[in-house]
Amino acid sequence: MRKERSFYFGVQIFGACPVEKKGRTVVIDINLIRKTPDVVRENIKKKFQDSKLPLVDEVIELDRKNREAMQQADSLRNQRKVLSKEIGGLMKQGKKDEAEATKAKVNEMADELAHLEQLEEEYAAEIKKRMQVIPQIIDPSVPIGKDDSENVEIERFGEPFVPDFEVPYHVDIMEKLNGIDIDSARRTSGNGFYYLKGDIARLHSACLSYARDFMIDRGFTYYIPPYMIRGGVVTGVMSFAEMENMMYKIEGEDLYLIGTSEHSMIGKFIDTILPEEKLPQTLTSYSPCFRKEVGAHGIEERGVYRIHQFEKQEMIVVCKPEDSMDWFHKMYGYTVEFFRSMDIPVRTLECCSGDLADLKVKSLDVEAWSPRQKKYFEVGSCSNLGDAQARRLGIRIKGKDGNKYFAHTLNNTVVAPPRMLIAFLENNLNEDGSVRIPEPLQRYMFTDCIRPNGDAK
Repeated sequence: MRKERSFYFGVQIFGACPVEKKGRTVVIDINLIRKTPDVVRENIKKKFQDSKLPLVDEVIELDRKNREAMQQADSLRNQRKVLSKEIGGLMKQGKKDEAEATKAKVNEMADELAHLEQLEEEYAAEIKKRMQVIPQIIDPSVPIGKDDSENVEIERFGEPFVPDFEVPYHVDIMEKLNGIDIDSARRTSGNGFYYLKGDIARLHSACLSYARDFMIDRGFTYYIPPYMIRGGVVTGVMSFAEMENMMYKIEGEDLYLIGTSEHSMIGKFIDTILPEEKLPQTLTSYSPCFRKEVGAHGIEERGVYRIHQFEKQEMIVVCKPEDSMDWFHKMYGYTVEFFRSMDIPVRTLECCSGDLADLKVKSLDVEAWSPRQKKYFEVGSCSNLGDAQARRLGIRIKGKDGNKYFAHTLNNTVVAPPRMLIAFLENNLNEDGSVRIPEPLQRYMFTDCIRPNGDAK
């Protein structure tokens, strides 16, 4: 029989530890810490998280104590079973006093066993607490760097272009097209919100419709998911640091507003066993997204760049471990293709080790060209999470031989307006303030141009 598999890029561990109740564990396989603790330590160093190094030794020691308690408990159970059989025999022989003495021993063992079982629970909880924050093993190809300033450009697609005329601030472009009202949104909802209207609202919806059909044409199944998820799903799909910085909680309920449809789409597979022949699962989902993050990092990051609420078309893949890297390259390639179909130059940027969230094995940003800023800015992100989410949520694959192992999960942005609209408007702007509509969007907009007076022709 094939042993349970756990794949890490560059490390392959066989004989994984038994899964917890309902198949849920933590970010990484504890066998990595048991057998190759130096690999785990080196990975922590690569992510510049040296404060977490003591956690490795703490897990090793707690795991040792836990296994000792388990062994002692198993030994006691066996002894108790033997003694319990002896009691019956002694009673049949009329040896009542000896039977009562044996009963007393069994009762003492029961108390000791209860104590050991309590220790097991305590050790397991402490192990899990530490392993929840030990980061996923990153792929060997990930560049080493402290933060996003050390991300590495991979490839450019399309020629960056700066027109002869001045490109206005994106809010000014939208206002001239009578397409946005931020002041009213500020009064109704506060900073970080907006009203889109007229042709800009139509353009926003057209981009999402095009993204939906674009992914359906590539074999993905279209979903509209729940916009709220339970806390257990939140902690399954993201790190605690991300959760704290991003998620809005519904007061008085175990529900959170999703920050991206990835959260509920991966949660869809919680505690499931997927037959190998049903893989890969390729899904594309639309949803509004709600995030705490909003910044005032200069004019370019205000307007509709960094906001509390936006809409997004996402792609999700659940697959066998050996297929996940191929899907990673396919997925960000779709985003590049999507943006290039709308005449927007883009580049791909490999995220360095220090810029990776703890659950990610490898990540790549797609950045669009800004003629106004004369630089690229992020419009999408593709991530391979290995089996981290699957471990947390109990998402397993059943092989043809009956063996079960953890799936790999990936997610990627197809398009996220209105940020994407910034790139679209700047790259398709004409000198007279009108905006070209590329051919793929024309069937949704019913025009090839929108104009400042609101006329679409």
